[in-house]
Amino acid sequence: MSGLRYFSYKDHGARLLEQMNYNQAVRVGDRIETAGQAPGGWDPKTGEIPSDLLEEIDQAFANVDLALRDAGGKGWSQVYRIRLYALDDAMVPEALGRMVENMKKWAPDHSPILTGVGVSKLGQPGMRVEIEVAAYDPEGAKN
Repeated sequence: MSGLRYFSYKDHGARLLEQMNYNQAVRVGDRIETAGQAPGGWDPKTGEIPSDLLEEIDQAFANVDLALRDAGGKGWSQVYRIRLYALDDAMVPEALGRMVENMKKWAPDHSPILTGVGVSKLGQPGMRVEIEVAAYDPEGAKN
């Protein structure tokens, strides 16, 4: 599609592009939108999903930052919308608290809008959390 620029970070992002034919982010004018990150909080080099739910949440937030920066953005500081998908049994107070901690850590100067959805399954076995975001990057659109 003309005018759209797609991005997949190296290692696992490039493997997913090759194996499953999808990118990790797309730039649409002055916006960057990410594919669901992790899926789960996968390690961006190996694709491994942590067995610990809280580690998976932390990694998913880090992967969002990686995908945004790979697309030429400045990371979480530009995020205005978050969609969070979590397995129904992962929506426990400890996990929800960790998600809030990560939102405060990664976006300390603003509070993006958030939609959280409990689901029965995600796209890959072992995944419990998936995050997708939209970011506003007018400076990056000029490049």
